Amino acid sequence: MNRAELVAQVQKALGKETTKAAAERAVEAVIESIKVGVKKSGGVQLIGFGTFKVANRKARTGINPKTGEKIKIKASKTVKFSVGSGFKKSL
Repeated sequence: MNRAELVAQVQKALGKETTKAAAERAVEAVIESIKVGVKKSGGVQLIGFGTFKVANRKARTGINPKTGEKIKIKASKTVKFSVGSGFKKSL
């Protein structure tokens, strides 16, 4: 499912009176809220769905696939998603 399909699904779930633009704003608001929550507090937990949290990646050595040369990859931060038990059971 891509973003446009997600917006269409949200519009369908909210009913016929909801416009595509309103559904798109709702999806955007949820995504932005998750971004802000992860950035501010280090994680967002949605009971029954899952948890978004900041994870640190250590510096490591990688290989350039074109040349085979070893390169150093800097330490970085990323976001990890852990699926909730309710969502996992529904699969």
